[in-house]
Amino acid sequence: MENKRKAVSLISGGLDSLLSTKLIIDQGIHVEGINFFTGFCVEGHTHAIRKQKTDKPKRNNALWVAEQLGIKLHIIDVIEEYRDVLLNPKHGYGKNMNPCLDCKGFMVKKAKQWMEENDFDFIITGEVMGQRPMSQRKDTMPVVQAESGAEDLLLRPLCAKHLPATKAETRGWVDREQLLDFSGRTRKPQISLAKRYGFNDYATPAGGCCFLTDKQYSDKLVDMWESRGSRDYQLDDLMMLKVGRHIRPNKRFKLIVAREEGEVKFLEGYRNQYASLYSTSCNGPLALIDGEPNQKDLQVAARIVARYSQGRNEKNVNVEVRLTAGVIQQFSVEPFTADEIESAWLI
Repeated sequence: MENKRKAVSLISGGLDSLLSTKLIIDQGIHVEGINFFTGFCVEGHTHAIRKQKTDKPKRNNALWVAEQLGIKLHIIDVIEEYRDVLLNPKHGYGKNMNPCLDCKGFMVKKAKQWMEENDFDFIITGEVMGQRPMSQRKDTMPVVQAESGAEDLLLRPLCAKHLPATKAETRGWVDREQLLDFSGRTRKPQISLAKRYGFNDYATPAGGCCFLTDKQYSDKLVDMWESRGSRDYQLDDLMMLKVGRHIRPNKRFKLIVAREEGEVKFLEGYRNQYASLYSTSCNGPLALIDGEPNQKDLQVAARIVARYSQGRNEKNVNVEVRLTAGVIQQFSVEPFTADEIESAWLI
């Protein structure tokens, strides 16, 4: 190990980071993975509490990638540091609230700091030129190198032959001829390479690992900021945005309605922090209230909960409201129709 070169690889859990790391390991380099937890990561949260994609294992894909490669993975919490990246991106946002170019630069900068602190030699990412419209273009990839301070310490094995040689290549630590020339948005070359390596059951190649790229999540985030008059947030806020139907009848309050049993169990953990509602005359979901509703708002909230209960076709449904002050109120209400809710209030 004293004479062996060492690289740190940014592991997102996707196919690209799996393959790029494997390419460098096969050249005799000691590689360890690094995964930054921003609070907006998809992994290990909604996959675990929802019944979607029941044919897929419930796992953290970054840890799974590290296991397949037989390397150590360092998971680092950067929630507070990432706040400025999200709120003040120098290069702006992508299609939604995703500051992709600033995000990539931030993560490579953090990886460089870790590399220097742990006496490693260079950095690996799974980037492919032309794959991402904001951060992986020919003109933006050098921006990541420059603004992160990584410069020629950053190696992108999957598309290296489209880029200038890095320090690892010019010093002979890795053989440039064994690196690849992938480009564009097609994932067929990656899928073919994975098959050659014998990798199966990997994460969807085109799937993102960040909720900020998702329109529905981004809309909920912006709605939360606008309703509070502040762009501040806590980790619990980010978690709540990932769960349930979010319905805002007015600026005073928002209702978060569980969609299935896993979400009910998750929301139950927040009943001491939020007012909660559930139907008592029939089975129905748990809902939480975020905001400061007045008495009329509570009746509206009860009608919404009734709509998503099994009594949605009944004339009246009994709904119990538990306020955070410990006060309990009972309502007998007529359920809203789906159109009344979803066309006007569903975020």
